[in-house]
Amino acid sequence: MIKRTMGRSLLTLLVITGLAGTINNSSLSKKERKFGIFLLKDTRDDALKSSKNLSAAQLNYKASPDKWSVKDCMYHIAGAEKLLWTLFENTMKSPANPEKRVEIKFTDEQVVTMIEDRNSKFQAPEPIQPKNTGFNSLDEAVIDFKKNRGEHIKYLKNSTEDLRNHVVQLPFGYADCYQLLLFIAAHSNRHTQQMNEVKANTGFPAN
Repeated sequence: MIKRTMGRSLLTLLVITGLAGTINNSSLSKKERKFGIFLLKDTRDDALKSSKNLSAAQLNYKASPDKWSVKDCMYHIAGAEKLLWTLFENTMKSPANPEKRVEIKFTDEQVVTMIEDRNSKFQAPEPIQPKNTGFNSLDEAVIDFKKNRGEHIKYLKNSTEDLRNHVVQLPFGYADCYQLLLFIAAHSNRHTQQMNEVKANTGFPAN
């Protein structure tokens, strides 16, 4: 199965929509809102598609004992969706800190491509490692992910809050809350790619 390469085409899309290089803008434009919604929807659909219609053997297959299965990836995606949204909500509840915008070193496009790049590996925090997410089945994780992602899409469609002037520190540096939403979408794509890598492994069960 061919590895997803959304990141490579994002720069063109971002330039067309006027999003590239917007790190100094404090307001959320119609184009930014439209792109964020697109990314949240598109990455949701891809994650659900990649984990759908698989047998128990396929869902639990691991290329090696230390690797994640498709089910593990979906558990992580769903768990991270909640954890990252909690960070988003807490940041938005705090006073705006526009003075921190000078600390933002990445454009919107760079945030997305950086998170989606599977060439860089990271250790997942303990709370969102598959075994610690609290899910007992793929269906449970999928339902939770769909519910939460749907609420996040609805929020971005309707929110009038100042996402650009609420800045948060992430592992790679500072980002505003609009970029954090893009991070959430890109994160699920990152692990959708991982699911597809598992399915492309030569030892993956035929059924």
